[in-house]
Amino acid sequence: MNSLAARVPLAARAIPFLPLGLIAALGASLAYVVRLPCRTGGWNDQVTTYTNFCYTDIYPLFFDRGLSTQNPYFADVPFDKQVEYPVVLGEVMQVISWVVRWVEDDVVGQAVKFYDLTVILLGVCLVIGVLLMAAVAGPTRRWDALWYAISPAVVLAAYINWDLVAGALSMGMLLAWARQRQVLAGVLLGLAIATKFYPLMFAGALFLLTLRTAKWRPFLVTMGSAAGAWLVVNLPFMLLAWEGWRRFYVFSAERGVDWGSPWLFFQTKGWHILGEKDVSTLGMVSLALMCAGIAVLAVAAPRRPRLAQLCFLALAAFMMTNKVWSPQFVLWLVPFAVLARPNWKPLALWQLAELWYFAAIWLYLLSQSPLDRDDLGIGDDTYFTAVWGRIITIAIMMAFVVRDILRPDKDVVRQADLDDQSGGVFAGAPDRFTLATVLR
Repeated sequence: MNSLAARVPLAARAIPFLPLGLIAALGASLAYVVRLPCRTGGWNDQVTTYTNFCYTDIYPLFFDRGLSTQNPYFADVPFDKQVEYPVVLGEVMQVISWVVRWVEDDVVGQAVKFYDLTVILLGVCLVIGVLLMAAVAGPTRRWDALWYAISPAVVLAAYINWDLVAGALSMGMLLAWARQRQVLAGVLLGLAIATKFYPLMFAGALFLLTLRTAKWRPFLVTMGSAAGAWLVVNLPFMLLAWEGWRRFYVFSAERGVDWGSPWLFFQTKGWHILGEKDVSTLGMVSLALMCAGIAVLAVAAPRRPRLAQLCFLALAAFMMTNKVWSPQFVLWLVPFAVLARPNWKPLALWQLAELWYFAAIWLYLLSQSPLDRDDLGIGDDTYFTAVWGRIITIAIMMAFVVRDILRPDKDVVRQADLDDQSGGVFAGAPDRFTLATVLR
């Protein structure tokens, strides 16, 4: 099969992906249109920003993190004004700020161009991510990538932050692993972790399937490549700009309960046991328990789970136990949710919950001090229906994925005579370690 594919011209192999690329470009364009009310003047007025549902971090952080004058990690600003992102993302921001400062003298004009160029980059990342996802899904399920290309929740959340960069790297990692290019998979994983932290969860999924199949060499090559890539991009900043580099890690550790998290519900309702340290501990313990459950599932299942299934479960567990659950986090989960279980009904239910949360967070912020616009906003109880809507619909999808793992005949991907389209060396591999073998 691989030799036959190699003889097919690249252009001919690309043709089936062209419609998906065009639809993804349409989704990226619609995401830009959604935020036009803010681009044309709404950034300076929070009420306008929230009532038009067009908030983005991109424009305000250009000023607030010193990007208009300095490198974000070397900036001579207070520690709490350092860029709170890993280095790949910080340097993406830096390069774009260099460009806009070169072509524009007016600082407000620079900020608008910074936003526009960032959006172009993120739109390209969305198109690339969709095409990579389609390649991972394979010819029979290629069109499942439409969920990532143009679903309403993706369009609305696309340009809130820089998450689509990590999304493209994560999909590239998954495709490289599927094609058994372990070094490339590791490099992309390392870069993804150095962009946003959540791809670290995929290492756990790879480990569990390695444990079950004993394919240790590909796993170790991938992890070694990931560690190497992460060090290459991080070490210069660790040595030359320690305070700026560590800002992300300090911020993540010390950050209190924030919007979208279920812990905020308990705290708002007066569960005073949930102090800041308690939440950090509860979050880590909850995540550890969920990951332990996923690990038992991975080795106890009658048939080896698919890689996308375990990636989805691990990532969903991370999101549900985190101290913050921003609206753009939907971009993390969409491709893995679809690859794990491409069934439109639970996906559509979840997307509706995400749409409600997207509206609810901005309306809720309108009613919060110092804005105090109760005439335009919503209260606690209404807002938390949106928080729990996301949690419940994702839990439903997780339950279906667990059912598919325990009953592989229910897995729609495997019903098409596929073992694991993203499995790489795991696809078709015999079991070497399972719970059944331990208990014999």
